[in-house]
Amino acid sequence: MRFLRFIPLFFLIHLGLFAQNEDVYQRPIAVEPDRDFDALHYRIQLDIDVDGKRLTGQNTVTLVPLRSDLTQVTLDAESLVVSDVLDRKGFPLSYRQSEDKLHIQLSRRYSHADTVGFTIKYYLEEQVGGLKFIDKTETNPKQVSSDCWPNKARQWIPCYDYPHDKVTQEMIVTVDNAYKVLSNGELLGINVDSGRGKHTYHWKQNQPHSTYLINLSIADYLVFEDSLGALPVNYWVYPRHEKDAQRSFAKTPYMIDFFNKLYGYDYPWEKYDQVVSAHQGGGAEATSASLLGEGAVTTKQEEIDFSFEGILAHEIAHQWWGDLVTLRSWEHSWINESFATYSDYLYKRYDWGEDEAAYDLIRKRNGYLREAHTRYMRPIVFNRYENPGQNFDSHAYPKGAYVLHMLRYVLGDDTFFRVISEFLHRFEYQAVSTQDFMQCVKDVSGKNMDWFFEQFLYHPGHAVFEVSKSWNAYTKTLAIEIKQTQDKWDHVPIYTIPVNLGFYHSNGKTVERVMLKQRVEKFEFKFDAEPLMVRFDDGNHLLKEWTFKKSEDELLYQVKKDDVTGRLWAVDQLKAFHSSAKTIQEWTDLATNDPFWAVREAAVQLLSEFHGGSKKDLFLQTLRDSNSKVRAASVKALGQLKDPAMLGDFRKLYDTDESYLVRAQALIAIGASGNTSQLKFLSEAAKVRSPRNTLKGAAEQAIELINGKK
Repeated sequence: MRFLRFIPLFFLIHLGLFAQNEDVYQRPIAVEPDRDFDALHYRIQLDIDVDGKRLTGQNTVTLVPLRSDLTQVTLDAESLVVSDVLDRKGFPLSYRQSEDKLHIQLSRRYSHADTVGFTIKYYLEEQVGGLKFIDKTETNPKQVSSDCWPNKARQWIPCYDYPHDKVTQEMIVTVDNAYKVLSNGELLGINVDSGRGKHTYHWKQNQPHSTYLINLSIADYLVFEDSLGALPVNYWVYPRHEKDAQRSFAKTPYMIDFFNKLYGYDYPWEKYDQVVSAHQGGGAEATSASLLGEGAVTTKQEEIDFSFEGILAHEIAHQWWGDLVTLRSWEHSWINESFATYSDYLYKRYDWGEDEAAYDLIRKRNGYLREAHTRYMRPIVFNRYENPGQNFDSHAYPKGAYVLHMLRYVLGDDTFFRVISEFLHRFEYQAVSTQDFMQCVKDVSGKNMDWFFEQFLYHPGHAVFEVSKSWNAYTKTLAIEIKQTQDKWDHVPIYTIPVNLGFYHSNGKTVERVMLKQRVEKFEFKFDAEPLMVRFDDGNHLLKEWTFKKSEDELLYQVKKDDVTGRLWAVDQLKAFHSSAKTIQEWTDLATNDPFWAVREAAVQLLSEFHGGSKKDLFLQTLRDSNSKVRAASVKALGQLKDPAMLGDFRKLYDTDESYLVRAQALIAIGASGNTSQLKFLSEAAKVRSPRNTLKGAAEQAIELINGKK
């Protein structure tokens, strides 16, 4: 549901540095609840007093019993106060409201062949999380914004509030004329009541969806209209966003078109809206709309460092993964989040290029590894939780995305994407389980992949490999030993999984695919000459940690010849030879000449770590790099020299560089190099508005550095 921002590790979390802090197996088992009926349609009518932060409403419920003797209906209702319940003819029904439930006594006994309808009248006068009344500030207008995930629709709509039940819906909302109203589905009309100074928006969601996907957004929005063919695509933004909104969202139709083709299933809803909400950080999906944090609309300057494009792609992907097919119960959170997270990687690969996508996949993997080593390891499909939000973590997002990456590797591209398309078509507008997906894989591929899912979805952890090799010049045989050592963690298996071994020769490369099944595997290969490089997991398909001791010459070769993932790994592994003239020269060349910014950044960081005092001229040169992250690394390297003579240079960088990241590092460098005479300037810098308070945080850190010298 919530798109998580992952902070990258440098490249790899080394085994044994961290310990898990939480025993997730102590959490209670949660099961999918029973239900007595299938809700079909909610007709929700609301009169909302935005200024008074209250509403009156009614929900006309249509349902069919799932049993033959239904006499009572129990709905979820929390915080709101029910004032009346009427049957279809307007006659009152007896009801009882508890703290979080509404129990309605029906007028007679109904069977599974009947259709039942009634109307609940109610009001809400307290502030709740499910529908936030947000005051006007310097940056946002007064607004009302829903936040139904995972089970907060019940706080402002009496309903059956669990994802395995899907309904069509009408949202009929009356507000003052000053406000616009967005909800799910198509807009049937706006009825203006000039006498009262109010108007009523009538939205209708024609295809069934789950209640946590209900959206209601109200504010004095500017609405920019766009389209993908006949599909309306609109951007609901604040007035202050007028200059930047269309540029910020310009790729939206292009993204939708990409996913249409990728999934083999055209966008399933009547329209697509992106709406800015003051309470969002990243993004949250609703059916036919995405709620986005205010950072989604960026100035050209902010866009240098803080692109929202990946989040936009992630939330668009949810229109299929989570909205069209929806997790049946919360242990299947990966069906929503892993697929959306892998989809934003696939979009980046398509639009940003192979190198950027590879680096994105590294970041995703490291986001999971951080959680695995510092918090816990759990199965991806996991029914132990105290609240559903516990299953929306780095296991559901990046780990699950990497599991899909492995599944694609095992099945092959053609089969994998046929599975994806068939799954969406077969279960469209339905609530699904992991078992549904497993069966679809069998039906489409003809392969029983239960062994794969058992390992990677129903057990915690990940593979940890110790790889070694030896060359026998007499027999011209290369021996490779692969050990799996992850079984020291509880519940983590020894994996059965194929892996590619790449052998680089002066005249090209060969790849051998071997199947791992045991804790220790040994393989032998015959070559005319020893390979110049051996690449473990060629193509980067496996979720893993690994060690593979190599010579300096092989690492230097790998830095030049491998893909970005392998090159970054080799750059980091050269730390073992940090005093070598060859390694120092290679890092120096990479810092200025490598075609990919992350390699240049890594080289600058390593030179700063081991040779900062002798590389000042190089860091001054890399300050002119075209990529802001490389420039920021260069400023940091210079700041760590703590040279007061550079204070003027850092101040100039703060004043002139367009990048907020570079300016932030310049402030920290001033703190590291300066004295109390810089405090006034730093205090003023802390007041400057910046994305994610980047400058404020850096200025405060700089002030702490100076005060620490007293």
